[in-house]
Amino acid sequence: MDYPNIDIAPLIDHALLNPTATPEQVQKCCQEADRFGFAAVCVYPVYVKQAAELLQGKKTKVCTVIGFPTGATTSAAKLYEAQEAVENGAKELDVVIHLGALKVGQTEEIYREISQICEETGQTVKAILETNLLTDTEKRLAAEICMDAGVQFLKTSTGWHGGATVADVRFLKKITQGQIGIKASGSIRTIQQAFDLVMAGATRLGTSRGVELLRQLDNLEREDEE
Repeated sequence: MDYPNIDIAPLIDHALLNPTATPEQVQKCCQEADRFGFAAVCVYPVYVKQAAELLQGKKTKVCTVIGFPTGATTSAAKLYEAQEAVENGAKELDVVIHLGALKVGQTEEIYREISQICEETGQTVKAILETNLLTDTEKRLAAEICMDAGVQFLKTSTGWHGGATVADVRFLKKITQGQIGIKASGSIRTIQQAFDLVMAGATRLGTSRGVELLRQLDNLEREDEE
């Protein structure tokens, strides 16, 4: 089987966002991320401090979610959540934008909220657009607002309303034109999906199946050798 020569592991944000996640599972997630060289672990804010301690001195960064999964908390609450996460060791923040505000054209509210988080924390911010709930016009507007607000990545989805699509990644790539990163997230179950999303323009992959994807790749390589 032909597949692109892409080193997938350094692109993966190893996610553990199951509501029933335990400290033991967080420990395993961090160990796997360090072992396989994943870009980051993405855990709930309550586990940021634990993850930061486990990954101290390691290349893998600690990422957490802000306003997750709806984006419908207040701007003040999101800012506090983001600041606390950074104090606890988070280096990357995946922030769900206020989708309701976007739907009614309250663009200044979204800009203020995201720009304040970017400025006050000084860390990498990935704006979660939840593309499956938006029209193309809304996707473009959200992307442009978040880029102007200073984010380093646009993230397709929380995974709670469907996952990343190649079409959406290509759409975001046209908008960003390489100025910032694109994180494809949600429902990435096969190594072929991962390759397709990266080829479309994704520079990060958010998935809870990072280890499984690498196993699939290993199996493909073995098949080619036989």
